[in-house]
Amino acid sequence: MSHMPRIAIVGGSIGGLTAALVLRDLGCDVNVYERSTAELEARGAGIVLHPVTVRYFEERRHLDAARVSVSLPWLRFLDRDGSVVHEERTNYRFSSWNTLYRNLLACFDQNRYHLGHEMIDVEQDDRRARLRFANGATTSADLVVCADGVSSRSRAILQPHVAPRYAGYVAWRGTIPESELSPLTLRRLGDAITYHLTAEGHVLIYPIPGPSGELTPGRRTQGFVWYHNYADGGELHDLLTDRTGRRRDSSVPPGRMQDPYVSWVRRYAAATFPPAIAEVVTRTVDPFVQVVLDVAVRRMAFGRVCLIGDAAILVRPHAGAGTAKACSDAWALRDALHEAGGDPQTALAAWAPRQLAVGHALMERARWMGDGSQFRHDWTPGDPRLRFGLYQAGDSVFDTP
Repeated sequence: MSHMPRIAIVGGSIGGLTAALVLRDLGCDVNVYERSTAELEARGAGIVLHPVTVRYFEERRHLDAARVSVSLPWLRFLDRDGSVVHEERTNYRFSSWNTLYRNLLACFDQNRYHLGHEMIDVEQDDRRARLRFANGATTSADLVVCADGVSSRSRAILQPHVAPRYAGYVAWRGTIPESELSPLTLRRLGDAITYHLTAEGHVLIYPIPGPSGELTPGRRTQGFVWYHNYADGGELHDLLTDRTGRRRDSSVPPGRMQDPYVSWVRRYAAATFPPAIAEVVTRTVDPFVQVVLDVAVRRMAFGRVCLIGDAAILVRPHAGAGTAKACSDAWALRDALHEAGGDPQTALAAWAPRQLAVGHALMERARWMGDGSQFRHDWTPGDPRLRFGLYQAGDSVFDTP
């Protein structure tokens, strides 16, 4: 091609926005189509940063990772009484979904970020790909990048045989402002990612930026993730039925959990977790639940259409690299398109096998970690194989401060 292509990106979350920005900067004509009718808002989720996650900020915007994340120089495992079982020096960085999303969106042209566009069909021929939306709109592009997440409509169209598989456990999550925690708890949890192993899984606590990106201790937010097993079928069905009686597919949002489950979580935490961790969990106003799933396609490229991030391969959270993988897909696509002189089909043919291998390797490592915690019960504090990482365990660590 003598010019860079026109690109339509389906899904305007972090992976989709990263793809939009790096492809726009390459010279492509880029539009993003997001199904939500309003700017996206997460449920307080924390994100483990990886160098590729903030590469756009550091290379294009001269924004240091320290300005969008909390540095955690320690990794700790606590016993039930709160004593330290294992401690090691490291330098993970945690951010919040909201902080990254806001900063990425601020870099993109708002007139090209189209809300209220739920994609319902994609088709293509030798020259163009065409999208149809639920609101009646249509568009065409030289290349379609599908970044529409775990419940991807694009995946359902392109790989209809691929379905999410329940891992056998869920993640209870929640956040609480640090200002609502005791000084003793803040001293214990404020400078580390903190783990506790239970007889039935594990729980971890981490500080993330506050609602408006606050990084000062005491103004930040503490988040927790607790993994607990639930039998598939009736037990899981009941858990995913919200307080209005609606059956949810893979998560129940904050404020919608049935009261008996919320009460049970607080009782379990108070009776089982170390005091500091228990305080975070029991004082969280609206804990919520997400089902842990495995999803993996066999192909990521289909002519002029591709899948990236969770739309292609959804990995369990234990490696802390799901967002990093989506950003890696975006940057690798940018490089492949540049090397192909802007030809989408040539670029995708080179790009897809490499990123498919990255995603499958990460998925297997995260699955091994999760099964070790929940079923084999063979986690050992300090095991280097349990460290966060995208390409290998431990590569999410930034330079030691």
